[in-house]
Amino acid sequence: MNKFKKFIYNDNTVGYVFALPFIFGFLCFSLVPMVTSLYYSFTDYSLGTKSASFVGLSNFARLFTDDIFIKSLGITLKYVLISVPLKLAFALFVAFLLTRKSKAVTLYRSLYYIPSLVGGSIAVALVWKQIFARKGLINSVLDGFGLSAINWFGDEKLALFPLILMSVWQFGSSMIIFAAGLKEIPTSYYEAAMIDGAGGWKKFLKITLPCLSPIILYNLIMQTISAFMAFTQAFVITQGGPNNGTMMYALYVYNQAFKYNNMGYACSMSWVMLVVMSIITLVIFKSSKFWVFSEADS
Repeated sequence: MNKFKKFIYNDNTVGYVFALPFIFGFLCFSLVPMVTSLYYSFTDYSLGTKSASFVGLSNFARLFTDDIFIKSLGITLKYVLISVPLKLAFALFVAFLLTRKSKAVTLYRSLYYIPSLVGGSIAVALVWKQIFARKGLINSVLDGFGLSAINWFGDEKLALFPLILMSVWQFGSSMIIFAAGLKEIPTSYYEAAMIDGAGGWKKFLKITLPCLSPIILYNLIMQTISAFMAFTQAFVITQGGPNNGTMMYALYVYNQAFKYNNMGYACSMSWVMLVVMSIITLVIFKSSKFWVFSEADS
């Protein structure tokens, strides 16, 4: 009985009890699906069938001969390389403005954060689709300046850019983190720089960016992962068209799994994307030692 009481009141036991919901959720909704997906990636499996036939590495070999897969990977990389830097730059710019002294700064932060709360919804994607439609707001503005209308979603070379702009518009979460980081930079650094005669641009390059570099690293990794998983914009606005010009990787995985009923092939694509994302994240981490500043380095 005494041993049982010691076990119940043990600090480790209390910790496990509080962690149990997370552990249960992780096992049921993350680990088990991942292991199942890995198994199905080596099989020929379709939804609704009871059995899956083992095909070895055939699904992975098929990827190298799938033109749409190669194109979707290239489009997704282009989307990531353009949208993530623009999003972070815009978020940092807005954060810098909102950390300046103002009575309405709290209201401004709330208004600027709204896009991230609603920006991923289907309703907003539909609104975005209407804004860039042939007779939408953007073309109406161009017409007001005497310019010809642009068929944004009908041109393969242009269709991706409205999706990129929608991603940049959802800058709220990164902006809040940048704003918190800007508040933590000691004002004494800027005061010393002013005494030395440093201008605003030089203070930004020599003080603000180095001090924010750990936060930039965090936002860079999180937004890169998020961009690789972009799905809603392409699914709702363009359905991957025209001519697969906006066929994002996640959308192609969805099509293979639920439209063409090739679940085994879709699982293999998912694992390839996991490997690609892991490699890129590793490269970012390895390169961070050259540009991320920490107090220990000073």
